[in-house]
Amino acid sequence: MINIRCGNIEFKNIEAIIFDKDGTLEDSNNFLRELSIHRARLLDSKIPGIGEPILKSFGLQNDQLDPTGLMAVGSRQDNIIAAAAYIAETGKSWFSALEIVQNTFTEVDQYLKKDRTTSPLFSGSLDVLKALWNAGLKLGILSAAPTQDVENFVREHSLSDYIQSMIGGDQGLSKPDPQLFIKACRTLMTSPDKTLMVGDSQGDILMAKEAGVAGAIGICWANNHAPHLAQADTIITRIEEIVLS
Repeated sequence: MINIRCGNIEFKNIEAIIFDKDGTLEDSNNFLRELSIHRARLLDSKIPGIGEPILKSFGLQNDQLDPTGLMAVGSRQDNIIAAAAYIAETGKSWFSALEIVQNTFTEVDQYLKKDRTTSPLFSGSLDVLKALWNAGLKLGILSAAPTQDVENFVREHSLSDYIQSMIGGDQGLSKPDPQLFIKACRTLMTSPDKTLMVGDSQGDILMAKEAGVAGAIGICWANNHAPHLAQADTIITRIEEIVLS
């Protein structure tokens, strides 16, 4: 087993590291911001007046995406439910509201594509993943995004040689349920107490802590002010701060 150091903290006897995707390995902030705007605008064209409150529910205010907001940390289904709730308030039946939102999200998906151009890999991520894998660590990705999105991300960025487990939030469990982290550990054939979690959201940290993780590393790229990550064992601003010791 391997020791990992982040700043002044050392995590000993580690077998695996599980990473979040959006905001951790993938620089998707601008894409998610545009996705929020396009979804809200299209919904507003169908139900006038609904766009602004839905944008706020997604976590977009003053043209900035809240890193703790629904779009940043929630699953696709979470976003569908939130938007449908606003539409239901206009008098639409619940099933009608759900259908409107699902169809709208699908429409937006047709012309707003997520790929390595719109959501690049954060600088340094590939080198760190290679180094950790070469050292013998098992690596996985655990995301609120659908599993297919995680698989597409790994394929787009040629990470399949390093990532051994890909789990999304569409398999009956969602963050911050600790059972989701435990499931990810099982796919890597390890246990939480020998595994590190690296994530950019409070849900990542809470999930891992509740599962009995060996260590929870919060990442907030280029920003050391991250109160939503206060429960992490340590907070880093660059992925290169995760080093072998």
